[in-house]
Amino acid sequence: MVVNKTEAVIGRVVLVVVLILTLLPLAGMLSGALQPADRIPDGFSWPSDPQWGNFAVAFRTAHVWELLGSSTLIVLGVVPLSLLLSTLAGYALGNLRIAGGRVVFVLLLLGLTIPFEAIIIPIYYEISSMGLLNTQWAVILPLIGLYMPFSVVWMRAHFVGVPTELSEAARIDGASVFQEIRRVQIPLAMPALSSLAILLFLWTWNQFLLPLVLVDDPDKRTMAGALGAFQGQYINQLPLLFAGALIIMLPTIVIYVIFQRQFIKALLQGAVKG
Repeated sequence: MVVNKTEAVIGRVVLVVVLILTLLPLAGMLSGALQPADRIPDGFSWPSDPQWGNFAVAFRTAHVWELLGSSTLIVLGVVPLSLLLSTLAGYALGNLRIAGGRVVFVLLLLGLTIPFEAIIIPIYYEISSMGLLNTQWAVILPLIGLYMPFSVVWMRAHFVGVPTELSEAARIDGASVFQEIRRVQIPLAMPALSSLAILLFLWTWNQFLLPLVLVDDPDKRTMAGALGAFQGQYINQLPLLFAGALIIMLPTIVIYVIFQRQFIKALLQGAVKG
C-alpha cells in the first residue's frame, strides 16, 4: 500500500514537471509578445507595461481574417475527403477479403516511411502541370494523398478489431455493403474517426512547407504557412512575431482542448484491442 502511494506521488510529480516544461515556452512567448514592439526580449520577464496592442497589430498585419478563411477552406477540403476515402479503404482492407489486400497494406506501410521533404519537388512539378499553383487546391490535393497511408492504416486497425458476426448479421438482414458501413460500422468507428479527424485538422492547420512552396500569395496559405512571410517582414520586431505566432497557435490549442476526450478514448480503445 505504501509503495502504491509512493508511486502515485512520484507519478503526479513527474506530470507536474512535464506540464511546467510544456507551458514555459508558451509563457515565454506571451511575455515576449507583450514587450514594446521595438524592443528585443531578453529572457523571461513580465513587462511593467504590457503591450496588448501588439496582438491587434499582428492580427491586422498578418491578415489573419484572410488566413482564417483560407485555412478553413483547406481544412474543409482535406479532412472530410480524407475521412471518407480512408474509411472505405480501411473497411475494405480490414473487413473484406479483397484480392491483393495484403500487398496494398504493405505498400501503405512503405508509404509511411517516405519523408515528406523527399517528394516535395515532384509534387511541385505535378501541381504545376495541372495549373493549380497559387491556389488552395495546390495544398488540398497533395495533402489528401500524403495523409492516405496513415489514415487507411489507422482505420484498418479499427475495422480489424470489429467482430465479423456484426457484418454477417447485417448481411442476413439484407443490408448491402454500403448500408452496413453507414448503419453499423460508422457508428462503431466514431472514436477512431473523431481522433483521426483531430489529427488531420492539426496537421493541415499547421502545415508549413507545402503552402510555402506551392502558393505564392500568403493570403491563400494556411495560418502556419503564412508565418514565414510574417517572420521575414518582422524579423527585427520580435514581440510582433511572438504575438503573430500565438494567434496562429490558438485555434489548434482550442480544438485539442475541446476534443481531447475523444482523442484519448480512441487511443485507449486501440490499446485495449492490441
